Amino acid sequence: MGTVLLTGFEPFDQDPINPSWEAVRLLDGVQLQEGVTIVARQLPCAFATAGVCLDQLLAEHQPQLVIATGLGPGRSDISIERVAINLIDARIPDNLGVQPIDTAVIPEGPAAYFSTLPVKAMVKAVREAGGAASVSQTAGTFVCNQVFYHLQHALAGSGVRSGFIHVPFLPGQGGAHQPSMALATTVAGLKVALLAAWNTPRDISESGGQVC
Repeated sequence: MGTVLLTGFEPFDQDPINPSWEAVRLLDGVQLQEGVTIVARQLPCAFATAGVCLDQLLAEHQPQLVIATGLGPGRSDISIERVAINLIDARIPDNLGVQPIDTAVIPEGPAAYFSTLPVKAMVKAVREAGGAASVSQTAGTFVCNQVFYHLQHALAGSGVRSGFIHVPFLPGQGGAHQPSMALATTVAGLKVALLAAWNTPRDISESGGQVC
């Protein structure tokens, strides 16, 4: 029996919903494949509590694979992150009203951690299933990156693979000109990405990034 821990964030910045949680919660209890169950949980969008909550979930569920997700404003696809940096530089306050500037996620920690997921294989799988996906080289400097870095630090050397995925707004969110993705499309893409992550022991070597 295997467990995949999948997290999404609570709403933030005065938005009533967060697409990451809306998608992730629909996968709670889903059998990814025979003997593999998805456990979906919500994280607070707050620097002081997100990492604590994540540590509790890791201890409680002892997952074999962990993927955190968050909203990526301006993103038009399922963006599978490659690297987390040891930096918090918040453009807005978190849900507790805190806005750290130029602060380390973990003092004296490494400058960065790479995802241990097969990111390009995941992108390929989502694309082949008809979805939109790309490898992203930046997870930002807000709570998403903090959780991503904290996750990689907590699991370093454990053999448990982990990483982070950004998802777009839902249609109608963020203004008329914001890129978006239908909820069902996001859910389907995440499930395909998880399945590829579970079944791909070694990443593929091909272009999967965005064209800039």
